[in-house]
Amino acid sequence: MVEVKKILFPVDFFENSDKILPYVKLMAEKLGAKIELLHVVRGSGEYAGFELGVAWYSNLKKDLMGGAEKAMNRFVDEHMSDIEDVKTSVEVGDTVEEILNYANKNGIDMIIMGTHGRKGLEQIMFGSVASGVVRGASCPVLTVNPYKVTT
Repeated sequence: MVEVKKILFPVDFFENSDKILPYVKLMAEKLGAKIELLHVVRGSGEYAGFELGVAWYSNLKKDLMGGAEKAMNRFVDEHMSDIEDVKTSVEVGDTVEEILNYANKNGIDMIIMGTHGRKGLEQIMFGSVASGVVRGASCPVLTVNPYKVTT
C-alpha cells in the first residue's frame, strides 16, 4: 500500500512558490500528510573564481542564512498559518543535492516543486533544479509549471 505522510516543498521565496503552494496544501490535505519546507542557500561553489577569500564567504553565508531563516518564517506566517506542524529547514549547498539529501534523510514520501524558478535563463529550461530532482529522487516528484497556473 502506498502512503504519503511527508511532503517536501522546496521554496525560493519568489512568487512562483506562492503559485505552487495551493497544490501542496491540497495534496497534504487529501493524503493526510505533513508539509516540510526547505530553502537552499547556494554554497561557496557558486562563487568559484571570485578571489574574495574565506572570511568574505563566511560572513556572506551567515548573512544569507539569517535572511533565509527570516524569509522562511515570513513565508510560513503569511501563507501557512492554517496548517499545523509545518517543519522548516534552511540548508547550504547545491540546490539539487540538498533537496535530494533532505528527502532521503527525512523519509520524504513526495516532493512537490515548480518546474521553473526565477525568470530569465532558468525559465528557458525545464528548470535545471526540477530536472535534477526528478532524475535523482527516490520518491515521486510532482512538478507544477507556475507560468500555467491561474490564481
